[in-house]
Amino acid sequence: MLALGLMAALLPGQDAQAQATTKPLKVVVLGDSLTAGYGLPAGDAFPTKLQKALKDRGIDTEMVNAGVSGDTASGGLERLDWSVPPDADAVIVELGANDALRGTDPKVPRKALDEILKRLKQRNIPVLLAGMLAPPNYGKDYAAQFNAIYPDLAKQYDVPLYPFFLDGVAAVANLNQPDGIHPTAAGVDVIVARILPAVEALLRPLLGQAR
Repeated sequence: MLALGLMAALLPGQDAQAQATTKPLKVVVLGDSLTAGYGLPAGDAFPTKLQKALKDRGIDTEMVNAGVSGDTASGGLERLDWSVPPDADAVIVELGANDALRGTDPKVPRKALDEILKRLKQRNIPVLLAGMLAPPNYGKDYAAQFNAIYPDLAKQYDVPLYPFFLDGVAAVANLNQPDGIHPTAAGVDVIVARILPAVEALLRPLLGQAR
């Protein structure tokens, strides 16, 4: 009887432990309209499709779509503390596209992204930094300064870098909406497929799995 009582007392704790180990990882995607899913149904937004792709790979996540259309890197910084809750397991930072489109002095998004990465580092939250490239119409000097932001900061804060968020989609007409800037649902599929290995590498160690 004593043995049975001990087993009954232990089982609830074991169940709680099992639930804890299978709890989905909470991943915040801090971004702009490319994250928010501008012009698309909610189900076609990048975080939603990424969550599904990860599940297909055996990684359960709760993706938090913290994308705000029109946001700059500075805007992302201003809302960082409430956009990334205390229980966030990881963050994907996708910001800077609007700075590039507006020809903002590269020092401005660099400073904002620097502060974002510094604060997340202080909170011990793993980060994947998604890079952006400047449009060619601002010239080579501007592009050189802007494009260097992401690899420089990734190295400085020792975080993984996905070099160009729109890789395989930018300037491909049938993968973009009529504005030529925002991806279609098919374009989002391409983004997800290409960034997936980098996201897996970020998340698998949090599950105790090899990269």
